[in-house]
Amino acid sequence: MNQDYIKSDAWSIIEEGFDATHVESSESLFSIGNGAMGQRANFEEQYSGDTFQGNYIAGVFYPDKTKVGWWKNGYPEYFAKVLNAPNWIGINVSVNNEALDLHTCKEVKDFVRELNMKEGYHQRSFVAVMPNDLEIKVTATRFLSIVDDELGAINYEVEVLNSDAVIKFMPYLDGGITNRDANWEERFWQTLEIEAENNQAFVVSKTLKTEYHVGAYMQSEITIGGEKIQVEGEVEKADDQVSISYSVKVNKGEKIALQKYAGYVTDMNHQRDSLIEAAKNVLSKATISGFAQLLQEQKEAWAQIWEMADITIDGDVKAQQGIRFNIFQLNQTYLGKDERLNIGPKGFTGEKYGGSTYWDTEAYCIPFYMATKDQQVARNLLTYRYNHLEKAKENAQKLGFTNGAALYPMVTMNGEESHNEWEITFEEIHRNGAMVFAIYNYVRFTDDYSYVPEMGLEVMIAIARFWQQRANFSKDKNKYVILGVTGPNEYENNVNNNWYTNYLAKWCIVYCIENIEKIKAEYAEDYTRIMAKTNLETEEIAKWNDVAENMYFPYSEEFGVYLQQDGFLDKEIEPVSTLTKRQRPINQNWSWDRILRSCYIKQADVLQGFYFFEDHFSEENLKKHFDFYEPITVHESSLSPCVHSIQAAKLGRMEQAYTFYLRTSRLDLDDYNHEVKEGCHITSMAGTWMSIVEGFGGMRVVNDKLSFTPKLPRQWKSFSFKVNFRNQILKINIGKNDTTFSVDGNEPMTVLLNGEAVKVQNTVNS
Repeated sequence: MNQDYIKSDAWSIIEEGFDATHVESSESLFSIGNGAMGQRANFEEQYSGDTFQGNYIAGVFYPDKTKVGWWKNGYPEYFAKVLNAPNWIGINVSVNNEALDLHTCKEVKDFVRELNMKEGYHQRSFVAVMPNDLEIKVTATRFLSIVDDELGAINYEVEVLNSDAVIKFMPYLDGGITNRDANWEERFWQTLEIEAENNQAFVVSKTLKTEYHVGAYMQSEITIGGEKIQVEGEVEKADDQVSISYSVKVNKGEKIALQKYAGYVTDMNHQRDSLIEAAKNVLSKATISGFAQLLQEQKEAWAQIWEMADITIDGDVKAQQGIRFNIFQLNQTYLGKDERLNIGPKGFTGEKYGGSTYWDTEAYCIPFYMATKDQQVARNLLTYRYNHLEKAKENAQKLGFTNGAALYPMVTMNGEESHNEWEITFEEIHRNGAMVFAIYNYVRFTDDYSYVPEMGLEVMIAIARFWQQRANFSKDKNKYVILGVTGPNEYENNVNNNWYTNYLAKWCIVYCIENIEKIKAEYAEDYTRIMAKTNLETEEIAKWNDVAENMYFPYSEEFGVYLQQDGFLDKEIEPVSTLTKRQRPINQNWSWDRILRSCYIKQADVLQGFYFFEDHFSEENLKKHFDFYEPITVHESSLSPCVHSIQAAKLGRMEQAYTFYLRTSRLDLDDYNHEVKEGCHITSMAGTWMSIVEGFGGMRVVNDKLSFTPKLPRQWKSFSFKVNFRNQILKINIGKNDTTFSVDGNEPMTVLLNGEAVKVQNTVNS
């Protein structure tokens, strides 16, 4: 833990007291989103202190030219940037012509910031003593509607406590925005049109190169004491900005508020020449409803989400707050409405990592969305990858692969590889295996096999072709080897025979062949279509099979474990416990050369394979590998603690499992890795959900049934969650002495509890 200023609360993230050193961290933690757009929790009024301004639109990106010292053939030409979009939240405020700026105020008192996760809004209140000695109280409430995902709303209320005064609100739209992480300090946006009339304003912009057209819009209303008043606004336009100013004289103690309705419309959903018209339609509906009704609709919509997605923990507020924060951010980032979209590692909370999707989606996020929403949401994520299959083939072709082999990108917005580190772009090819595992996982959980003949088998075939070509036969080992790779442990680069990569490659080929045979036997029409489309012949499948049957896996007879890669034992094996606190995290305190020569593991690597393929190995085998690898794992990837928590729970090591759970659930809230100001770790938040459901709940799919081997952390009195399994909603409550199940509807459901079959109708006790 590296910060501890967030107050413990079951349903809210709360900060009390203004501290300028917390501003950027809080901008990440209090971020809001609705699946289509999102923003960091920047102040509405101007702030001259250190701040990281950020508004983002799902699916809108810019190809920022790659910046490297020297070029390599096949290197991606650009790094896809999630764009900092035109800013619509701005409301500059002055009191008697003195600008409100918390950085320059004489005093800031009673500062409270709250992210209400239960109801889906952000609120900030404070009392400020301004340089002109006026004392004002401000309460600002804002949300992004999940009912109308093009709309955001703000209620900004000011009360002058010690004098009558003239309050001036200056709501604005700003299209002159840049990214903090731009490679070349390029400008990404071009302003095309600015309009303002009748308290409405519009800025139409387009992204350079990709030419997404976006309309930012706003409309404002003024109320005093809750009653709407008419105020003539003064319009001011600049090259990229438009503002409408409202000046009102108010009495001491009188509350004046500005309601601002704003957001984005894009050419992903509207005609380019009708963006302003589309924005006016959104504004018309919003202003008819008004802020209070819109907020009520927001609360009701979030109540529906929580009804299915919530995990309750009795007896441990920090743990409860942590899991709800993770579930909340996942739903803010992706709601599954649009198969063109995916789940970015930072969501709408920052710019780091660039692209819309990594392998995190397939490895970590799909289980969460499968179990907490309709299975169509997870299927949309699989469809996203199928729609990028041709691009994946192009990515492989650029590297010299042929015959329709596919290499899915490490980072992408449109299917094209856009990662800018060669050891990741060229070598971290295990991501291909996650694409196939996600299909397997989806079918296993939902029993919806239709995806495989419709789309999935084509993906499997292209990936099997890649693995067969990527492996080469070693005469020395008399086995197939895979050279020059990076495994999940990115603290090792350009290694030979990463066990996890080799194991995935073999499994992908075997699973593909199994599905070819199944579709041949049961889906003859699809089989004929797919074989013709892919030009797949029996001779080629035989080559795949030869690679799979003769794959090499590095192994230590001395320790009785699979080795992370060839030569791993050439390193000095020293446990993490020997590192001093000043050395952690090593990625911020050691040179890259020193990290690469060390034994330290960034995240689960061999153990990632044991997590995916748990049923391939005995519990004793897991114990042996866990005991070997976990002590040398530094967990400096957000994806690491959740896997280790699940495995520790399986091994009955509940204190260790609980510690890992807290680390994954509060990774950002407590800033374990000294980096939360850059944004939250959205995709790993799905791993937090898994650490409870699969770890403490012990949920697995066994013989087409849900199976549970529950274990309760000693810090908890009980916990409960729901899962949507094959269109039946099952609720599980795990206490100190019993486990109960209930199922929605009249259809019974059979589950396994500690290996015994239990028929669930209403409520069953263990």
